[in-house]
Amino acid sequence: MEKTKKTSRQQVYTLLVQVGRKEGDGLPDNATGAALMIYASGVDEAEAVRETVAILKQAELAPLDVTGYGTREEREAQGHEIAADELELMQRALDENSVVVAQMTPFYNGEETLSADEDSAH
Repeated sequence: MEKTKKTSRQQVYTLLVQVGRKEGDGLPDNATGAALMIYASGVDEAEAVRETVAILKQAELAPLDVTGYGTREEREAQGHEIAADELELMQRALDENSVVVAQMTPFYNGEETLSADEDSAH
């Protein structure tokens, strides 16, 4: 059986990660957590999520939940408009085989659970 070298199957996935508080996390003092929009490379979304969670833990953050939005192609097929600056960050994640935090939004006074509570109340 002949072995051939596999070409890279890396793709970039868009992830939304909710983090809680942890000592040394660098979030504002009165924040209760944060949401991070992340572009992460991986051979599949599961690998991208695993790598992202590991890196966030190394950065003293406390990941609580990860929502995957798929690859660029999957997002475009769903009608998402992707801005030029997002495309640049996605390309950087692919080129560097890395995790790129595109945006961090702190939560205050439990905002991160508001939508989930509203959903469960109906």
